[in-house]
This record gives sequence, C-alpha cells and structure tokens, in this order.
Amino acid sequence: MKKIYEKNELNFALIWIGIYVVLFSVCDSVSETIGIAKIVTAPVCMALALIMFLWISKNNLKEKYGLCSFKSSAKKYLYFIPLVLLASVNLWWGFRLNLTLVETILYIISMMFVGFLEEVIFRGFLFKAICKTNVKQAIIISSITFGFGHIVNLLNGRDIPATLIQICYAVAIGFLFTIIFYKGKSLWPCIITHSVLNSLSVFANEEVITIPKHLAVCIFLCVVSIGYTMYILKKTEKE
Repeated sequence: MKKIYEKNELNFALIWIGIYVVLFSVCDSVSETIGIAKIVTAPVCMALALIMFLWISKNNLKEKYGLCSFKSSAKKYLYFIPLVLLASVNLWWGFRLNLTLVETILYIISMMFVGFLEEVIFRGFLFKAICKTNVKQAIIISSITFGFGHIVNLLNGRDIPATLIQICYAVAIGFLFTIIFYKGKSLWPCIITHSVLNSLSVFANEEVITIPKHLAVCIFLCVVSIGYTMYILKKTEKE
C-alpha cells in the first residue's frame, strides 16, 4: 500500500474509492440476502476504517489528512452551527423506527464509519493528491466526485429522482466540507457532521417525504452549504 502511495497519490486515492464503493455495495447486497440490514456492512466498514486509520497513523500522515485538532478559531466558523442544521435534516419530517433494534444499531455503526471513510477518501486522499498541482481543481473534483459517488445508491434500491436530488445536495455539502478542511486543516468537523447526518437517516419518516419535499430539502441544503462556504472564505480571506 505504501509503495502505491509513494509512486502516485492520485492512483492511491482512486484505488481506495474503488475498494470502498465495491465493498460497500457487495456487503449491503449480502446483508439483504441474509435478511438482516447491515449485518455484513457494519463490521466490514469498521474494519476498513480501522485499517485506514492505522495506516495513516503508522506513516505519520494524521496531520496531512486532517485527523488532528482544528487549526482555526471556532468563533470564526460560527461555532459550526450551520453544520448542526445539515446533520439534522433527516428528522425534519418526523421520527420513525424503520428497522428492528438490532438492524438500527448495525445501521448506525456502519454509517458512523462510512462518514469517516468517505471524508478521508474524498476530502483527504483525493483532495490532497490533486491539491499538490491545483487547489481550485482539487476542490471542484473532490466535491463533484463525492456527490456523484452517491449514484451507487441506485444499486441498493433507491429510486432515480431521489438519488439525483441526493447527488445535487451531496455536491454542495462536499464543496462545503472541502473548504472547511482546506481552511481549518482538520477533517473532524466534517467527519462528525457526515456521520451524524448518515446515521439519523435510519429514523427518517420517508413515507411522508414526497418529491417536492425532497426538492425543498435539496434547495435548503444547497443554500446553507454554499452560503456557509462563502462566509468561511470571507472570514478566512487573509489566511
């Protein structure tokens, strides 16, 4: 793994994206075949995240990939209050227990580690690899790749309109997270928000969520993400 990394960081990032997407899809499919949601996905995501974290720690790359303390004043970032809005979006239309207790626990565990994996892969590996030559290009590619990565949800049974809407706001959120990491040098605000946002989706009352409501949420998330990004860029302009 280290030889691939030292030879070409971009290829290293793309390999990780491939491993993650394939493993996650296969594990979800196997879990559905067994009949218990996330029964395979949760331990595999946990193991993959542990391997990734240990490799980063062993090679002294924690600071490079943002697994360190936040470098800027939280006050300058409005104490991350806008991130709370983003994280709570799945509860806006009500609270519902969609899975059994065991499946709910497994779902939350898998989503917590998915938040870690996706942030390190897209905001860490991919962004940093491209950032070496062009920062603006790195921000755009990292955000768009992260958003379009959600197209894999079609393989897991999501309908096309909902998936397309999700891709739209995922690009906007990805843009915001990239800027937070780029300016603050830490991925933890992004990891925590991403993990909570994903985990709370298990309690979403999807029966009452229509396409117009999906669109309304998408517009709100895009506005908050882009507005908060512009605010951060303005407040950190001198940096």
